[in-house]
Amino acid sequence: MLKQGLQYKLLQKLSPQQIQLMKLIQLPTQAFEERLKLEIEENPALDTGKEASNELDDDLSNEFDDDRTEKKESEDLNIEDYLSDDEIPNYKTQANNYSADDEEKNIPYAAGTSFHQSLESQLNTFRLNDEEYAIAEFLLGSIDDSGYIRRALIDIVDDLAFTENIFTTETVVISILKKVIQTLDPIGVGARNLRECLIIQLKAKDKTKFRSIAIEVLEDAFDHFVKKHYQKLQEKFTVSEAELKEVIQEISKLNPKPGSSYAGNNKIAEQIVPDFSIKLLDGELDLVLNSRNAPELHISREYNNMLKGYQESTIKSKSQKDAVFFIKQKLDAAKWFIDAIRQRQQTLLVTMNTIMVYQYDYFLTGDERKLRPMILKDIADRINMDISTVSRVANSKYVSTPYGTKLIKEFFSESMKNDQGEDVSTKEIKKILETVIAEENKKKPLTDERLAVLLKEKGYPIARRTVAKYREQLDLSVARLRKEI
Repeated sequence: MLKQGLQYKLLQKLSPQQIQLMKLIQLPTQAFEERLKLEIEENPALDTGKEASNELDDDLSNEFDDDRTEKKESEDLNIEDYLSDDEIPNYKTQANNYSADDEEKNIPYAAGTSFHQSLESQLNTFRLNDEEYAIAEFLLGSIDDSGYIRRALIDIVDDLAFTENIFTTETVVISILKKVIQTLDPIGVGARNLRECLIIQLKAKDKTKFRSIAIEVLEDAFDHFVKKHYQKLQEKFTVSEAELKEVIQEISKLNPKPGSSYAGNNKIAEQIVPDFSIKLLDGELDLVLNSRNAPELHISREYNNMLKGYQESTIKSKSQKDAVFFIKQKLDAAKWFIDAIRQRQQTLLVTMNTIMVYQYDYFLTGDERKLRPMILKDIADRINMDISTVSRVANSKYVSTPYGTKLIKEFFSESMKNDQGEDVSTKEIKKILETVIAEENKKKPLTDERLAVLLKEKGYPIARRTVAKYREQLDLSVARLRKEI
C-alpha cells in the first residue's frame, strides 16, 4: 500500500570548489606544480609571471540592450574585478618565501646504460646459434631489477613455446642459464634464489680454505646458516669458533642483490622536494614555505585586450557576445583558482607552524626522544580545522630540517604512561629500544622479555608483546638472528 509522508533531513554537502581545494591541499609540491600547469593549459585566462597592469575605464552595464537576458548577464560582469592585476597577489605577501637569488640545489643524475642493456651487450660476446641466443635473451628478460630470475624454469620453457615458437627442454634452459647468463657481470646475476646467488659469487673468486668451507656451508647447511645455528655449523664442519667467524665474514662480503648495485640501473631516480623548510636562526626556529608552492598568477593580457576591445567596439555582434560570456566563465574559474592557491598556502603554513610550535624542543635539538605525543586532533583543535585537513597536510608533505628531510606524519605518535604517570611518545620509547639493542652484547643478544625488563628499569613499563611490536616496526630481528660470533 502506497503512503505519502514528509521527511526532514539535515545534509551537509561540499561544493565542487571546496572539494577541489581539499585536493589541492593534499598535493605535495611537485604534484601541485603539475596540477598548476594543467590548469593553465585548460584555462587560457590564467597566466604566470609578472605582467603590466591594464585598467579599463568603462564597464558593460549598458551593453546588450536588445536582449534583456543578455543584458543581465553582462551586468554581472565587473571587468575591474577580473582585470585589476596592478598589485602583487595577496598570497605572495603572506609568506616568507625564498628570495629570487636563493640557490636551488638540485641533484644531477647521470645518464648511462641501463642494467638490462648492459646484460644484452655482454650477451653479444658469446658464440651462440639462433635458438640458443633467443633462449638466452628470453632469460635476460626474466631477470628482475635485483638480478634474480624468480619464475620457475618450466614456466619459461612453456612461454618460449607459446610466444617465441621455440620448443626446448628444461635441461637446455638450465644449461644456457649456468653457462651463459650466470657468467655475466655483475657476478651473481641470473640466480634463482639467495643461496644460489651467494654460491655463484664465491665460486667466481679465488679458492681459499675459508671460501671452500663457505661454499660447503651454503650448499649443505644453508638453513643452519640463515638461522644462525653456529654451534651446529661448528659440529657439522669441524671448525673452531674463530674459523667459523672467518667463513661468515667471507659470506657477509657478498652482494645479495647484484642487480641493485649496478650504477646504471634503470630505476627512476626520485628527488624529494620539501614543502617547508625549518632553519635555526640565532637560536630561534624559522619556518619557510617553499616558494614553488606560491606561483604568481594573473589574468592573461590577451583576455584584457579582448574585453577592452569589446567595450570600445560600437557594433556588438552575436559572436562577440558569446565570446564575452565564455570569457566571463574563464575569468570566474581563474579568480577561484588564484583564491584557492591563497587558501592552500595559508592552510599549509598555519598547520606546519602549529606542528613546529608543538614539537619545538625536537626541532631545536633534533633529539627524537624529545618528540611529544601528538595526534591529528591536537593540531586540528589548535587551528580550528577538521582532522581530515590536517591529515591531508601531514600524509604527503615533507619538511627540510637541520637534521634531514622528514615526512611530516612522522612527527605524530600515540602516547603512553611512564612510571611517573607522565605521557611520553611511543617514538621516544622506540628510540630508547633501538639504542638498547644497538648497545647489547651481540654474542648474547637480548630477548624481548629481557628488553621489556630493561625498559621498565628505565621508567617505561611496557609488555613483552609491545616490545616485539615496536622491534618489528623498527625492522629489527629477533634475538636469535641478531647473534654474532
